[in-house]
Amino acid sequence: MAKCENCGKTTTFGHNRSFSMRATNRKFKPNLQKVSVYENGVMVRKVLCAKCIKSLSKTN
Repeated sequence: MAKCENCGKTTTFGHNRSFSMRATNRKFKPNLQKVSVYENGVMVRKVLCAKCIKSLSKTN
């Protein structure tokens, strides 16, 4: 499933707006990436959004 394992961010829904302001459904998908992260001294593969990856690298 498309979900960040750190913050729980998932797909959200909204509308495309054309020039005539007609609303058609669309999806906003999170920027998920597979990364290897140290967790309790062990290397673990996780699926994280780009914002979480950025914040993890700031704390280290």
